[in-house]
Order: sequence, then structure tokens, then C-alpha cells
Amino acid sequence: MSGQTLTDRIAAAQYTLTGSEVSRAVCKATTHEQTAPKKKHLEYLIQATQDSNVNVPQMADTLLERVGNASWVVVFKALITTHHLMVHGNERFLQFLASRNTLFNLSNFLDKTGSHGYDMSTFIRRYSRYLNEKAFAYRQMSFDFGRVKKGYADGAMRTMSVEKLLKGMPILQSQIDSLLDFEVQPKDLNNGVINACFLLLFKDLIKLYACYNDGIINLYDTKKILIFTEVLSLQHNKMWKKFPGV
Repeated sequence: MSGQTLTDRIAAAQYTLTGSEVSRAVCKATTHEQTAPKKKHLEYLIQATQDSNVNVPQMADTLLERVGNASWVVVFKALITTHHLMVHGNERFLQFLASRNTLFNLSNFLDKTGSHGYDMSTFIRRYSRYLNEKAFAYRQMSFDFGRVKKGYADGAMRTMSVEKLLKGMPILQSQIDSLLDFEVQPKDLNNGVINACFLLLFKDLIKLYACYNDGIINLYDTKKILIFTEVLSLQHNKMWKKFPGV
């Protein structure tokens, strides 16, 4: 299906009547059009997260409401919009998502309206798991691995204490694993929606690997002088073997 549907227009109009411009922008970003969410709507929402007068929980709830749609296009675009705000929006948006006991429960999502719906539903389930893992990592670490300083001697992972590093590295590894589980192939990148998702994931992966690299360097530098307990040593060795190229 291409173009905005009557349902899209009605939903946007309802929020216009109630005076909720943020919710209206969410609806506009998550239409049934098989294209990436429009830049102007994403930029409006990013700016809204910076405004202390904007109700961030309401914004998140509207996105979660769109995630409950039956159409794979709407759900996928709602996840992409959420991901975009997690990365580029004010950190309080991510803080709110991380504070929720449950975020996305899409393990059984399936759009049966056509073969394309079946195919894209698989990636929606995988994508939602990654976003859940991203929020969980923030809740555990109180920071976003993608936002911290990387690649320098004073980077967050290079200056982190060993105790916190040994807590954080398995969490970081789980986030990387959940991202790699997306397992998209070139033939699957056949519409603007999944392409937008892939681009966000690719950028996240670069940042996560940079963090992982800094963490491994930190562990390597301190390995010779620290006496780990048996449990900590096992954790360290497991992470060491997982690091590519070592």
C-alpha cells in the first residue's frame, strides 16, 4: 500500500483537534506509506524532546500505540521513529523508555496481509528485541553506549573501573549480539522502511564496536596487575574470546 490512507489522515486530524501537535507528528511519521519516516517529522519530534514543556511520556505512549497497529509498515516506522529519538533526541526520552518494565512485546507480531507482510514481520520482531536490549542496557548502566566518548585515552570505556567494566562488557556484548541477530540480507533491503532501519542499525553497530574496543583495551592494560576472583576471570576470558581478531 502506498500513500497516506484515510485512517492516517483521520488519526492526524484527531490529534490536531485535541491540540496535541507532538502526537500528530508521531502519526505523520508513522503512516502506511512504504517510505522512511519523513525527515521534517523526525526533526520536529527531536526538537520536542528538548522542550521541557513537552510531555515525553505522552510522546512515548503515542509511539507505543502506533506499535500496536496491525500493519507492518506502521509498526516498523514507529520502531524506527523510536530508535531515531533514542539516538538523536534528548536523553530524557531514553531515560523514560528505560524506566518502563516492558517496552516492545512483539515476539508474536505477524502481518498476514501479504507475502511482504510475512517477510517484514520477521525483521520487526528482531528489531524490537534490539531496541528492548538497548533500553535495558541504559537501565543497567545509566548511560547509552552509543553516546559516550570513544576512541581516546579519556574515553568512557577506557577510564572505567574494572568492576564497572566487568559489569558493562557483558551488557554491551548482549546489545551487539541482539543487533547482529537482525541478519538482513541485500535482497531484503527492498523498500524504504527497512532501509531506514538498516541505516540506524549500521550506525549503532559502529559505535558499539568502538565501545567494545575501548573496553577490551582497558581490560588488556589492567590484566597484568589485577588479581581477579575466579568468577571475574571467567567473565573476562569469555569476553576476550568473543572479540574479533584477537
